[in-house]
Formats: sequence, C-alpha cells, structure tokens
Amino acid sequence: MATQLQTEQGIVRVPSGTWRVDPSHSSVSFEVRHMMIATVRGRFREFEGTLVAAEDLAESRVSGRAIVASIDTGQTDRDAHLRSPDFFDAEAFPEMSFRSMRIEHVEGGMFRVIGELTIKDQTPELSLATVVHGAGADPWGNERVGLGAHAVINRTDFGLAWQQRLARGGVLVGDEVTIVLDVSAVRVHD
Repeated sequence: MATQLQTEQGIVRVPSGTWRVDPSHSSVSFEVRHMMIATVRGRFREFEGTLVAAEDLAESRVSGRAIVASIDTGQTDRDAHLRSPDFFDAEAFPEMSFRSMRIEHVEGGMFRVIGELTIKDQTPELSLATVVHGAGADPWGNERVGLGAHAVINRTDFGLAWQQRLARGGVLVGDEVTIVLDVSAVRVHD
C-alpha cells in the first residue's frame, strides 16, 4: 500500500508517523569556497536522523547527527586537516547534531525547519529551507518519504576559524558553508 503525501489546505506534508533516515539512500554534504576561486564539496559518510510528523505541525520534530571522523572531501590530507583541532577536532568532538525547535510551513511542500546545530561546543540557531519531494512504497514494501534541505552557515560561528591568507590577497577557505541534505526516510512501525 503506497503512502500518499498528506495535503491539507494546499500544504504538502510528510505523512504522520515516525520516519528514520536511510543513510544508503541519503546524503549529508557541504560546499565551501577554496582560494576564492573554486568550490570544495564534501560529505559525511556516517549519519542518522529521525523525523516525527504529527497532525499538528507544531508537534512535529526532526533530529539527526553525523560522525565527524566520517568526513570525506575526496582528498586524504584535507580530510585529516578537517578532523584536526584546526577545524572539527574529531577526537574531542566526535559528532555534530541537529535538533529542531519548530517547523514552519512556507507554501505547498516547502517548510522552514528551525533548530539548533551543534558543532564542537557551539550551538547557534539554524534555519533549513526544506522541501517535501514525495512519498510512496518502495519495491520491498517499505513506506518512504523524500525531502531536501539546505542552509548557509558561517563556519566561524561554530569555532571553525582556521584560516590562511593568500599572497595575492584573500583567504584559502571561505567562511560561508552551504549545507545540503538529501533525505530518504523509512516509516518506523511500532
């Protein structure tokens, strides 16, 4: 039986229930400017998340975490530097986490998920622009929902302040980081 997206007064929303992020069909990635001329993209290979969708949007919530040591930009030396105390300090702070405080409907299937993102020991508020892509049954009988989310943060707000000035002017690593989430979640049956 396919799960249909709930629609109510033009709102496309995740069907009520508890949903677990399927890491094999999801991604937690980021983009940051390098030398002010290129973009480095990376991702976290180990992560988990839960969505609890309630009839009353005010009772819905989202949470998740990523293992810092699983960072992967495709370049071994850069990944080791990102795990070091210069950046994430994976040994002292092995995971980063997000917990929603509220979810606001924007229009149609678009929402704003406002919550606390904790990286290292910093927990500023974050607003994720989120869209519900769809819902349905997969070939193995699981009920799934798909979502996408993104936000732009200033990495220095999270204590990720390492920097190197370039001889021609400018800096090696941009301060703005775009976070991109692509989520496929499976309904949890109690």
